[in-house]
Amino acid sequence: MSIRLPLLALLVFSLTPIFPLAAIAADRFALVIGNAKYPDADAPLKEPINDARSIADELKRDGFTVEIGENLTGDGMRKAFERLYGHIKPGSVALIFFSGYGIQSNRQSFMIPVDAQIWTEADVRRDGFSLETVLGEVNNRGAGVKIALIDASRRNPYERRFRSFSAGLAPVIAPNGTLAMYSAALSSVMSDNGTDHSLFVQELLKEIRVADLMAEETLNRTRVGVTRASRSEQVPWISSSLAEDFSFIPGARPAVPPPPQTPPPSPPPKAEAPVQSAEKPVVADLPSNDQPPSSSLADDPTIKSLTAKLVENPDDAGSLYRRGQVYASKGAYDLAIKDFGDTIRINPKDVEAYNNRCWTRTVIGELQSALRDCNEALRLRPNFVDALDSRGLVNLKSGLNKNAIADFDAALRIDPRLTSSLYGRGLARQRSGAISDGEVDINNAKAMDPNIVKEFANYGIR
Repeated sequence: MSIRLPLLALLVFSLTPIFPLAAIAADRFALVIGNAKYPDADAPLKEPINDARSIADELKRDGFTVEIGENLTGDGMRKAFERLYGHIKPGSVALIFFSGYGIQSNRQSFMIPVDAQIWTEADVRRDGFSLETVLGEVNNRGAGVKIALIDASRRNPYERRFRSFSAGLAPVIAPNGTLAMYSAALSSVMSDNGTDHSLFVQELLKEIRVADLMAEETLNRTRVGVTRASRSEQVPWISSSLAEDFSFIPGARPAVPPPPQTPPPSPPPKAEAPVQSAEKPVVADLPSNDQPPSSSLADDPTIKSLTAKLVENPDDAGSLYRRGQVYASKGAYDLAIKDFGDTIRINPKDVEAYNNRCWTRTVIGELQSALRDCNEALRLRPNFVDALDSRGLVNLKSGLNKNAIADFDAALRIDPRLTSSLYGRGLARQRSGAISDGEVDINNAKAMDPNIVKEFANYGIR
């Protein structure tokens, strides 16, 4: 698919079934959401549910009235936020924790419900929940301290469906009195560690339980703990505009601050490195000659829904194109190519279908046919960044390194944050003898998307 904060209003997102808010507890309210079961993902996330439950239990001990929601649909998230808004009174503390998938679009970060249908950037704004909007509404209801804890810097299953957003999350423009924290740096993504709790939540729970710490210090200590434990591979992001003292543990008093804790030296700056974009589907972990049988895909809910639409209208080009993307994301490349071809038959000027068929043919080694598709896409839409990136991949796999560098250069001039082109250019430069320049490109790409090496390996490029 390569698919990325002022005063105290703690937004905590994790998945767990919703329970009604109980009696008001000291005007401290928390909504905790953990979303793990996304139908478009290959498998449920392992961490969000446990993280949400542990965070909810801790906040209850700290005097918060907590509502917890697991695997919430869009309607479920909307109702949960409305209930939170309804309980806030002037001077209340509002905290939100969210664990699941998040998407950056139009310089805003969106929390994604489990039933989101995302195919274009407009769908993100339709189905997702903007962190800025939630914080603004909480502030409008009179919350004095607003806290947002967002554990959603994951590479998500929607990335390759469109390219007009960056990976990871965006900085939030929040009202005064907000303390916000992301589990990873801006515009970067991290993989789940496969354990019961994320590293971010492990460190957060450890620090919340320390007495006599103000909230800002709690989060700063969490940041240091995550950075050290990950050896600087994961560095959480914090923003604060708090104008009053607040502690997670009621009754804590500001203490004389200890000497500042300094994280270990970080690698060279990464913030300006391009990040992964998202028109093409993420490749399944399957060899290109080992495609799944169509029978194993028949029960996929998205494929079933799109196939039902095509039974009613075989010339539904939109459904054909979307089903092709899903097939490609699951490694069913022959089926994907057929759907993209049928899309082009219905609309011979569908530049996106040409680009996706080019990319899919490249993955399975049909390089001459792929090159024709990419050239046609660029004829129809000159300087189409997606097709330039795809053609660069064709040339790289064909051993035409100079041509690949030219295509990747052109793509990066249009979108300097296109990680696939940055990594591809690095490989092409190294193969052309420019070892140092290639290493810089590769390291920058890997810094922003740790999965980029595996992705290219699945393309057949190492």
